[in-house]
Amino acid sequence: MAHDHDIVVVAPSGDRSGVSHAITADEAITVERRHAAKVLSYACSGTPADCVFLGSTELAPRPELVISGINHGPNLADDVNYSGTVAGAVEACLLGIPALAVSLASDHEEPFDLRYWETAAAIVHRCVEHEFERFADTTCYWNLNVPNVPLPSIRGISTTRLGRKRICGRMVGEDRGGATRYYRAWESPFETDRDTLGTDIGAVHGGYASLTPLLLDRTAPSASR
Repeated sequence: MAHDHDIVVVAPSGDRSGVSHAITADEAITVERRHAAKVLSYACSGTPADCVFLGSTELAPRPELVISGINHGPNLADDVNYSGTVAGAVEACLLGIPALAVSLASDHEEPFDLRYWETAAAIVHRCVEHEFERFADTTCYWNLNVPNVPLPSIRGISTTRLGRKRICGRMVGEDRGGATRYYRAWESPFETDRDTLGTDIGAVHGGYASLTPLLLDRTAPSASR
């Protein structure tokens, strides 16, 4: 994006997976300048939401667009409720700034392949250049998931709705010193919409980049009448 736009990067200083829309409220946030060619960059001790707030209000002029990511791993279906990456886009939308969350739908057990990250970057660039007017509506934010494949294998960009994914796992207890410590043991999620046309899960498994508009307003219309 830096070839065509002025970019400021504000990124967490460590892994913040699964923090959702947590904010730092009871301690100071440390921001350190990092040196990167042509790009003003900062490392932030806070959460993704903290990064977006600081970047948009303190560290740089108000942006025209916030891009949150690229996340390592998919943020499909029910994942959006847990995702710090998606929460970065939510925070921007709350500030009235157009926002796009981006994830590479990779398996953490797969070997790192820079080509596939470049695929996601190219799809982001394509979306921004061709879809910016759609992103400008700040009543919603956008969630982009890109298949973990070389760019020529991407079949297109599909506008989708959220699918459903049952987050699988269990708690494993360990007795230590009279207390029990619990750890979450993750299992492969059960994707109920893997073959459902029009869903984000179905699009990614079909070889398409999935672009999903999401609303800030969580009111259930049928129950609010």
